[in-house]
Amino acid sequence: MEIFLMDSQSLKKLFGIPVIVAALGYFVDIYDLLLFSIVRIPSLRALGVDDSMMLEQGEYLIRSQMIGLLVGGILWGVMGDKRGRLSVLFGSILLYSLANIANGLVTTVDQYALLRFIAGIGLAGELGAGITLVSESLPTKLRGYGTTLVATVGLMGAVFANYIAKTFDWQMSYFIGGGLGLVLLVTRISVFESGIFLKVKEQNVQRGNFFQLFNQWIRFKKFIGCILIGLPIWFVIGILITFSPEFAKAMDITGVIAGDAVMFSYIGLAAGDLVSGFASQAVRSRKKTVFVFILLTLAFIVTYLYFPFANSSSFYVGCFLLGFGVGYWALFVTIAAEQFGTNLRSTVATTVPNFIRGSVVPLTFMFGYLRQSVDILQAALIVGIFTILIAFWALRLIDETFSRDLNYLEHDH
Repeated sequence: MEIFLMDSQSLKKLFGIPVIVAALGYFVDIYDLLLFSIVRIPSLRALGVDDSMMLEQGEYLIRSQMIGLLVGGILWGVMGDKRGRLSVLFGSILLYSLANIANGLVTTVDQYALLRFIAGIGLAGELGAGITLVSESLPTKLRGYGTTLVATVGLMGAVFANYIAKTFDWQMSYFIGGGLGLVLLVTRISVFESGIFLKVKEQNVQRGNFFQLFNQWIRFKKFIGCILIGLPIWFVIGILITFSPEFAKAMDITGVIAGDAVMFSYIGLAAGDLVSGFASQAVRSRKKTVFVFILLTLAFIVTYLYFPFANSSSFYVGCFLLGFGVGYWALFVTIAAEQFGTNLRSTVATTVPNFIRGSVVPLTFMFGYLRQSVDILQAALIVGIFTILIAFWALRLIDETFSRDLNYLEHDH
């Protein structure tokens, strides 16, 4: 494979400090982001929530977290272009680390919701700033490999979160997540700012103007396209995997634990990210690879909902396949970073993944509304097909960016 044929200089760049620190940052980000899905049931039980309200209260809390991600996506994205990529990498991790430590001390559901909202704001900055820094620090031929490595290492944070949640109680799991973030904060001192950004900073050019994404049809079209190609990803994670115990119950399968479903889906997601990242390098096309993975996602959604799984073990295979199908997450964020010039790149690379995480809010409302008239499996299928159709349409709105040089600016004409 091409990565094994690289010269020592290329390998040194690929496994350099920016890539390693971004990968570890995303590892902690995913740990904290998915921890709620893993400890949802034991934590809500500890707060006195009845089992009959578990789904409803879980939707309320995940919406609070995702609204925080939406707000944080804009906040950190703009700051990344105005003040630099590193300011976001420091500020965001400090906020979500402290929020997660506080999360272990909650005594009511409303306190829980407020802290998931604050943690969501913090979590929003990590991936976009890391991917932007890596994209701008690596030569064109290594970009796809670098962002794939960041995502693959990062996604293993879900596996670690599941292990910690099984070893410790839900409160200690939050404390450990916050502590990991604070330790990572110290390692960031060795990271240097993007050279491309520093050059732009010296120029008299507008940076981080969020509204620039809306004042030209070409930019707006690409921005919307970047967001909506990822819609199936967070439908799968935010609904099918987060509420896997409820789906398993509807299929008469017992013994399904949310943490294990998250873990197996994220192992699949990491495998999918590796395959999609290398495939996009091999076929020299981001868009063709994403098209194939959206098709796979459709097939695996239907499999998950209607395949006659015999027991919890075979159900987890369905979770793994779902994860593999949506394993174009790294590619999705890389595409966003490559679509726009340096003065808007952080804004886009940070807002796009968080807007799509925030899509869980309307999707859970849609899912809840449909459950009033059809069963939980049919409701999920309708929402799933809706997200797939939108993603296929959105793929037509974006540019192919495989070989694009990123050293350029966005100007208003």
